Amino acid sequence: MAACAARCLFLFPLLPPKFPLPHPPLRRQRGGGACIGAARCSPEASGGWGGIVEDDLTELLQILPRDLRDNLQNEPRKDQLLEVVLDLGRRPEARFLGDSGGQYLRDSEISQQELEAAQQAVGEFGGDNRAGIEGTLHRISAIRSRKGMVVGLTCRVGRAVTGHVDMVRDLLNYKESILFLGRPGVGKITVMREIARVLADEFQKRVVIVDTSNEIGGDGDIPHAAIGGARRMQVPEPSMQHRVMIEAVENHMPEVVIVDEIGTEAEAQACRSIAERGVMLIGTAHGERLANIIKNPTLSDLIGGVETVTLGDDEARARRSQKSILERKAPPTFPFLIEMRERHHWVTHRTERSVDMLLHGKKPLVEVTFYLSCLYQFLGMRNSRVLCGCLSRYCCDLQKRELGSFQLFL
Repeated sequence: MAACAARCLFLFPLLPPKFPLPHPPLRRQRGGGACIGAARCSPEASGGWGGIVEDDLTELLQILPRDLRDNLQNEPRKDQLLEVVLDLGRRPEARFLGDSGGQYLRDSEISQQELEAAQQAVGEFGGDNRAGIEGTLHRISAIRSRKGMVVGLTCRVGRAVTGHVDMVRDLLNYKESILFLGRPGVGKITVMREIARVLADEFQKRVVIVDTSNEIGGDGDIPHAAIGGARRMQVPEPSMQHRVMIEAVENHMPEVVIVDEIGTEAEAQACRSIAERGVMLIGTAHGERLANIIKNPTLSDLIGGVETVTLGDDEARARRSQKSILERKAPPTFPFLIEMRERHHWVTHRTERSVDMLLHGKKPLVEVTFYLSCLYQFLGMRNSRVLCGCLSRYCCDLQKRELGSFQLFL
């Protein structure tokens, strides 16, 4: 079995509800996709990214002091480099994929002259203190003092990675909106970029990206080739993102709108307005779990919103609940929600069903997606026979955690 086609789906029916489900159980049909080669598809063979990687790392290293540049050029793990941190009066630090800490690049501290030289190489920063390198996907973020002087830089490596879309390709056929949740650095933008390319080039959709920080399409007026035939609208200021979202729909007739970092009430309302016009939305938000969005008053409208309902005595007695309960007040803007727990560990929700079950104090039915090679790491196994022998024990462990059962599709 080819490594890149070995995707594992776990269906966890978690404590099945006692009331009828509004949707049939979420199940996916998978086709065998073409594989360029195991060496390019497996996460280990591509620095842990899980696909073909293009990073333009040389351009990012050019803005660093020469000694740091040379150190990183000779670093065996440079393919796993996440970011370089330059703080005034502190030692420069490199952070790598899979490491909780960082690695110092030299013993001496960063000087003001070195920061100024790096800042001049980057150019002007926007209102969100972010900048990029033209023609690349890298992002440089500034930390300023109270006087407005740059006292720190975070140089994040941007990579065009293919292969992640295989984990959601079947969901794209539903033509329904999808919201991705995940902590910073888990790979949301990388996924947005590849979904834009696949929808534009393979599905032949009219795709418009609302690129607030130029992270999806790269810096400069000409978007990076990684987004394929998708069009890109830049946003002058982060506070104008919701206006540009509506402008994209009204002026350019997209079938799909892709937007990163939905974080304000105005942006959530713009998402609902776009979805009600029949346009497919692909978006991201910060948060690790669906429960985080339910409790977030700013973003809860993305999943239908939550309101307090007072039940009558008979109804409360029949439900065996309090008279005041929480209910979803509207259909969700995003029918599908994906929690990106790790780069190769995703949990998919049918949003309407999962929200209702969580509000009723029940565990939702979810689908957990792994790459097979990451499943080996997850179970601590490298031998497929040992893996199969451990599945029953893994089932028992799931049941101990109040997870009912699972299926494995290879």
